[in-house]
Amino acid sequence: MDDFLKHFRSKQLEKSQETLLPTQCPYCSVQCSMTLIEEAFMTTKQYKAKPNKEDTTSGGRMCIKGANAHQHVYHKERITSPLLKIDGEFVPISWELAIEYIAERFHSIQTHDGNDAIGVYGGGSLTNEEAYLLGKFARVALKTKHIDYNGRFCMSAAAAASNAAFGLDRGLTNSLNDIPHTNVIILAGTNIADCQPTIVPYFRQAKKNGAYIIVIDPRETATTKLADLHLKVKPGTDSVLATGLLKAIKQEGYIDHAFINSRTTGFEHLDTHLDSFTLDDVSSITGVPTKDIIEAGRQYGAAKEGFIFTARGVEQHANGSDTVKQFINLVLATGKIGRHASGFGSITGQGNGQGGREHGQKADQLPGYRSIENDLDRKIISSIWDIDEKNLPRKGVSAYEMIEKMMDEDITALFIMGSNPIVSNPNAILVKKAIQKLKFLVVVDMFISETAELADLILPSSSYLEDEGTMTNLEGKVTLRKGERPPPKDVKHDWEILCLLAKALNKENGFEFTSPKQIFDELRLASRGSKADYFGISYERLSHEALAWPCPHQEHSGTPRLFETRFAHSDGKAIFSPLVMLHSCEAPPEYPLLLTTGRVMAHYLTGVQTRRSPDLFKKSPEPLVEMHPETAARYHIQHDELIHLYSTQGSVVMRACLTDKIRKDTLFAPFHWGGSQAINRLVAPFLDPVCHMPAFKLTYAGMKPITGEIDSQDSGGLIYETVDQGSS
Repeated sequence: MDDFLKHFRSKQLEKSQETLLPTQCPYCSVQCSMTLIEEAFMTTKQYKAKPNKEDTTSGGRMCIKGANAHQHVYHKERITSPLLKIDGEFVPISWELAIEYIAERFHSIQTHDGNDAIGVYGGGSLTNEEAYLLGKFARVALKTKHIDYNGRFCMSAAAAASNAAFGLDRGLTNSLNDIPHTNVIILAGTNIADCQPTIVPYFRQAKKNGAYIIVIDPRETATTKLADLHLKVKPGTDSVLATGLLKAIKQEGYIDHAFINSRTTGFEHLDTHLDSFTLDDVSSITGVPTKDIIEAGRQYGAAKEGFIFTARGVEQHANGSDTVKQFINLVLATGKIGRHASGFGSITGQGNGQGGREHGQKADQLPGYRSIENDLDRKIISSIWDIDEKNLPRKGVSAYEMIEKMMDEDITALFIMGSNPIVSNPNAILVKKAIQKLKFLVVVDMFISETAELADLILPSSSYLEDEGTMTNLEGKVTLRKGERPPPKDVKHDWEILCLLAKALNKENGFEFTSPKQIFDELRLASRGSKADYFGISYERLSHEALAWPCPHQEHSGTPRLFETRFAHSDGKAIFSPLVMLHSCEAPPEYPLLLTTGRVMAHYLTGVQTRRSPDLFKKSPEPLVEMHPETAARYHIQHDELIHLYSTQGSVVMRACLTDKIRKDTLFAPFHWGGSQAINRLVAPFLDPVCHMPAFKLTYAGMKPITGEIDSQDSGGLIYETVDQGSS
């Protein structure tokens, strides 16, 4: 019998077929390239992801999300045909009927309510081609000014600050390859070990080479383990801390006056205010000891080369753009930019958060980082799109402000592509109410997300394994992602959907694309001569190498390092920002705790995909709210106990996780879950006045243990319910 089984298995192996699917991870901004190996044994299939050792960004590394990304692609809950809601139930219909129905409803709504009554809501995971085409579709086919995307909640604060200081916004000013050679690194509000784990080796190598690492975070994380100095800042006071670091740098004599005089403006005005406060004042507000502020300033100021990296921890605040400006002031005051191993970076979150905002998904931007309010930019793009410039809409409003317009019934229909705003927006309870008021909602997605559940019509879209196109990673490198796996029979690519809809809306001219390469070639033309110039980048070149923009012509090798000789302002100089006023963040008595939100390694964004990957779901099956044991004791809360969290906006149910690795006044909860476990139900809609970033990282909250039985509605249906993950 044993010999028979061995013979049978050997015959199985002989008959097995191996298919190689080169691709890129669909999740974070590193965009690690890999090959998915599909092995077919008779009627069964097995999958294994193998990292690309030639990847110049990831270095052949891959995290748990990338290794399991394929699992959601093969999940049985994936939508494989258009779904129309009839009497509260989704019914499969043909593409012809779906497209005809959308065109008819859009035409009727715009006839009655005006062109701007339709909103378009995009996502930071769309390819450059699809982000570009979505912006063109909104403004040309629909003629609406109302388009924005979930990248507003990712990079807008850093983008506003970089544009103000440098005249240009790109995630990192330098290649990651510069990091191991630097002398000091400040990581402000970024937990790269969980969020971008495949770039951690760059920082480990820097530390091995002698670099001093400073991490600013209210929690102890896997990233703070790298730190020589951990500044455990009070949430909401990062701008004050950055101001204190600048004062310490000045006191220690590390201001680079030669650089300031030759390459910047505005330092004199800022300098006069540094004597208006003491470092003890900074310490009392931020909770960071004065001696640590001095040490951090000394280490960064004295170093020959240095980097500062920010991320959502300091950016997702109602003053996020000002906070980033304060960290950029440190860079400019010490002259640590525009050269090898020195620079600034905001670590992009979403897979194509960079490209998405460069090419037209933001309310105020046209392709190539052009401004929709600039007359010359409008003429250039109108010419390329073959429309009259007067018919090109002006700027709309930010993502959350679109929600407010739905609540006010100024926007009465919404087209969503690749986003889940009911979970990702602040004030999530109101967001759901606003979306329910719409006359018509279309959602393009792979799954029935929390938002798609409310749709009148859902259109199935292709996955990262199937959808060819370019992505722009955190370094500003443009990469070409192959789409080698054929999509399911009735599933279409996002760009195909937009072209079909444009034709149905009698706007076929300008949407006759038959491949993503054709769209990219038009994008290249639209970006030519702009700040984000892709003109010299082509599919042919990208098949051999990734290229960092700007890349103005085919012989150009790209720009791994920005600002070596000049900044992007017209005079070539960077601009210092005024100091922010010192202010404390004192919670009101009824909401005494400081709630901050973030990610866990196993999940991504609202979890629509990762919660359908069995191995990722097993790793992290539910959200946990972290709190200090002494804080828990004050509220009579036990470890692993279900609790109510609440704020002025609403409440959620989560399980308590006691840890001494967090400040006693602070709570931390992840945002990857929906229902009544959606932490953004608690977040108030306070927006940065410049970039309209919501204040995700600071919510005044309270909590209490739950008494009595909890039903599935209270628990969000995820704690007790067994989720069938399907096969992979």
